[in-house]
Amino acid sequence: MALDSNIAPAVVLTPEMRLAVLGLALPPAPAPVANFVAWRRVGPFLYLSGQGPLEADGHLHMGRVGEEVDIEAAYAHARLTGLNLLAVAKDALGELDRVRSVVKLLAFVNAVPGFTQHPKVINGCSDLFVAVFGEAIGRGARSAIGAGSLPGNQTVEVEAILEVD
Repeated sequence: MALDSNIAPAVVLTPEMRLAVLGLALPPAPAPVANFVAWRRVGPFLYLSGQGPLEADGHLHMGRVGEEVDIEAAYAHARLTGLNLLAVAKDALGELDRVRSVVKLLAFVNAVPGFTQHPKVINGCSDLFVAVFGEAIGRGARSAIGAGSLPGNQTVEVEAILEVD
């Protein structure tokens, strides 16, 4: 059976291409700030240490959600944190297309007592992962937890477990 020459082959976008389509670039992978490593590979799993909303220029987004920081800004901070996690994963793997699935995200929101919108905040990271990896790979299990404080008074912190090849 001959292929119809008028039908173009489907283009498969890599995670890096999807980032470009979104107008995003990975920052340099943030270095650990204490006595730990940024990532650890065990079998088919890549464990990423907690990252925060650190800009490439070193600016850390700080404050308590529900007080100095609103939900929309905190969502953007969680998205930036997701970019930092992706930068660490790329540093560990060389290419993001080696990610087979996002297994789990564990996320913390520096929030005032009584704040209940943690999932909306952390959707910033989860939505980014789905946009970069697609629905089947990018949507994993997740916990979004409120914290009375986080290191450096950062707004959010997220760690990840990825299945990789």
